[in-house]
Amino acid sequence: MKVILNKDLAPLGEEGDVKDVAKGYARNFLFPRGIALPYNERTIKLFESRREEIESKKIQKRGDAAGLKEKLESLELEIPMPAGPNGKLYGAVTSQTIADDLAKHGYQIERKRIELTGTSIKTVGKYKAVVKLYESATAEVSLTVIGQEIKTESRKAAPAKSFGKRRRGPGRDSDEENTSEEASQDVTSVDTSSPEATVNAGTQDAPSVDVQADSVSPESTATESNTSEDNSPDKVSGD
Repeated sequence: MKVILNKDLAPLGEEGDVKDVAKGYARNFLFPRGIALPYNERTIKLFESRREEIESKKIQKRGDAAGLKEKLESLELEIPMPAGPNGKLYGAVTSQTIADDLAKHGYQIERKRIELTGTSIKTVGKYKAVVKLYESATAEVSLTVIGQEIKTESRKAAPAKSFGKRRRGPGRDSDEENTSEEASQDVTSVDTSSPEATVNAGTQDAPSVDVQADSVSPESTATESNTSEDNSPDKVSGD
């Protein structure tokens, strides 16, 4: 549908321009905000009466653009960027980068109005950026991209700590672990807090001694002696 712009709206147009836009865009955005009015006989007459006013505003805009063009082209922007020894940037200079740098000099310019030769600048050097001002007026801004070397501190790597034994194979490692666990359990099962436990632990595996021979009485010894005499050959009598 056709509308007449009641205010400047980049990049659609400026006040008094007749534009063809989508119905939803006009009803949901342009009309509620007073940016545009429906194109009909009433609005045509309204803007015809304001033609001289609108034209005087355009003349003022052209004059402002010419003054801004002169100021921008007198600038020499210097943009420092991290770069390598070969001049290649760690990153890129974009239209937003230039817009931010222009803001530091007091010029508020949208990044959409700044054009570069390519999409971005990726090496150090001197370049030109084109800034769209008003209607067909543009300004060329000179800029120099300065490389800054990144200082990296050399740090000695700490020696790697080895934990545990070196692997020798799945089966062997598991056997060694089981053996060490059993040995640790045997050692911890003995209570070494008392002297008796220490003695018992030391003599646990000693062989048993048969002490019955030490307990033979003298009487049994005498009896055995007599028995042996009786069993000996008869003595030859004196007779």
